[in-house]
Amino acid sequence: MNKKIPSIKVPIIQKGITSKVILSDELKDKKVIIFGVPGAFTPTCSEKHMPGFIKLYDQLIQKGINDIYCLSVNDDFVMSAWLLSYTDGYKIIGIADGNGDVAKNLDLLTDKSKNYMGMRSTRFAMIVKDNIINEIFIEKPGEFKLSSAEHIITKL
Repeated sequence: MNKKIPSIKVPIIQKGITSKVILSDELKDKKVIIFGVPGAFTPTCSEKHMPGFIKLYDQLIQKGINDIYCLSVNDDFVMSAWLLSYTDGYKIIGIADGNGDVAKNLDLLTDKSKNYMGMRSTRFAMIVKDNIINEIFIEKPGEFKLSSAEHIITKL
């Protein structure tokens, strides 16, 4: 596990606008939460993971978080559509790690080929301060507990 956010160029989706940035530049001088999901529009990701961070957004910001990011090994068009599918999806900033470069660098890339999904991100959440991963919570396959917004808020 690399304990530092990599300097990899990725599409970032913020309020419906996509820009390609170096991830470490984007997170410089910020305290953020990054949560990772296996795929946009997939059941647990869409019904529990994303909605939890949207629901607790204000409370997380009040605890000193600057921004909340969602990373998925999806292209920027899918990530943008997924974020726009939520009424308050604009609160979350998407990281479209389409090639899995960020997930691979952080040892969070997993093979979901048996589910016809290819290489995807492991479900996780991390607290990052100025590009250093302070804490990371990685789910076991099929679980959703440690990376939930409800769990992360107890760690701030």
